[in-house]
Amino acid sequence: MAAPPSTARKFFGRLSLPERNFVADALRAETVGGVLLLIAAIAALIWANTLPDSYETVSHYHFGPAALGLDLSVEHWAADGLLAVFFFVAGIELKRELVAGDLRDPKAAVLPVVAAVCGMAVPALVYVLTSLAGGGSLEGWAVPTATDIAFALAVLAVIGTSLPSALRAFLLTLAVVDDLFAILIIAVFFTDSINFAALGGAVVGLGVFWLLLRKGVHGWYLYVPLALVIWGLMYNSGIHATIAGVAMGLMLRCHPHEGEEHSPGEHIEHLVRPVSAGLAVPLFALFSAGVSISGGAVGDVFTRPETLGVVLGLVVGKAVGIFGGTWLTARFTRASLSDELEWADVAAVATLAGIGFTVSLLIGELAFEGNTSLTDETKAAVLIGSFIAAVLATALLKLRNAKYRAMCEDEERDEDLDGIPDIYEQDNPAYHLRMAAIYERKAAEHRRLAEVAGGASEGSDGPA
Repeated sequence: MAAPPSTARKFFGRLSLPERNFVADALRAETVGGVLLLIAAIAALIWANTLPDSYETVSHYHFGPAALGLDLSVEHWAADGLLAVFFFVAGIELKRELVAGDLRDPKAAVLPVVAAVCGMAVPALVYVLTSLAGGGSLEGWAVPTATDIAFALAVLAVIGTSLPSALRAFLLTLAVVDDLFAILIIAVFFTDSINFAALGGAVVGLGVFWLLLRKGVHGWYLYVPLALVIWGLMYNSGIHATIAGVAMGLMLRCHPHEGEEHSPGEHIEHLVRPVSAGLAVPLFALFSAGVSISGGAVGDVFTRPETLGVVLGLVVGKAVGIFGGTWLTARFTRASLSDELEWADVAAVATLAGIGFTVSLLIGELAFEGNTSLTDETKAAVLIGSFIAAVLATALLKLRNAKYRAMCEDEERDEDLDGIPDIYEQDNPAYHLRMAAIYERKAAEHRRLAEVAGGASEGSDGPA
């Protein structure tokens, strides 16, 4: 009996049109947020290094209801409060990927999941080996495991590369899975003690939140106060308060019912994402990225085992882990790389994923809590490692930019002007009929011009 036809899949092949449009919209929003994040980080560095006393005073200023256990510093409010909004959006993104994106299909989910797991395990291993070799602390093993998608896309916007939509989608999905594991790391490894009464209250609040959603109850005046109560209870439980944001995001329905243009999750994400990308994350960066940068401080980053482990984890560990995970998935499955791409493209994206900023800074604060000096040095290491990864990724992407530009032009070409790229209409007879009519009009115009030119030529044949 003849063998069944091969069902080999292509990695980074062309996306479906709806998925391509979603990715384009999501990445556009992430890119804008990433640029604001970059501006906030630069502002923090300038402020902390020119007016250090002012920066410390504002960052450590406390306010909030002490009776509720919420008399926190500005820096603390930014890390625990504002980042809950960021993780709420991350929860919605994860839910969407699970019900409507690449993670819905187990076969398609294998690549980003394996790449993300390897892209977190290898940096952690690099940190541990580096720290053990230098006799340093192992507490910061999780710092280099996170990828900051907004910052990575901001780098893409700055260098102006035309990265194909499939590679951008891979980077986005990879970051969503990365966020999921970062959330689990924060919940499992950075919870010292648990107040079960507060945790029980948070669980009850989440149950009410879920019930209201299932009953189709509308009204921000119900959900926002309830979300604040859940957040406050989660904070007092001892579990990092951002977990509350993730849990609420995961509860939202992200597939539209009949008659709905957008699901509730998509609608709320559209409303909340600007708050997250334009306010919450930049403010967190403003009060977390302000570290003293001097020649001596930079030198210490490369001599202290903990900080060197963070830099090597982001620059080397991320690239090796993600590239290795992708290669192993291709090697041991029937999938292969898209014909238009090379493994150098995967290496460039893997290197770009070494930009770990928002979550890396947060984990750094949690890992070395109480050790101000090491916390600040770890933040500097995150900034330096992310910068090196960005420079290396820029160099690698620039080498292939001409190829990317040609691929993007093919993806965007719309000669029949119907609003749908031509590459998605190759199996549509109506498209080919429209193109035939267009070419016939062009041919008729060229024949007319040829006749005019021929007549002018005959009129000039006489003697000078």
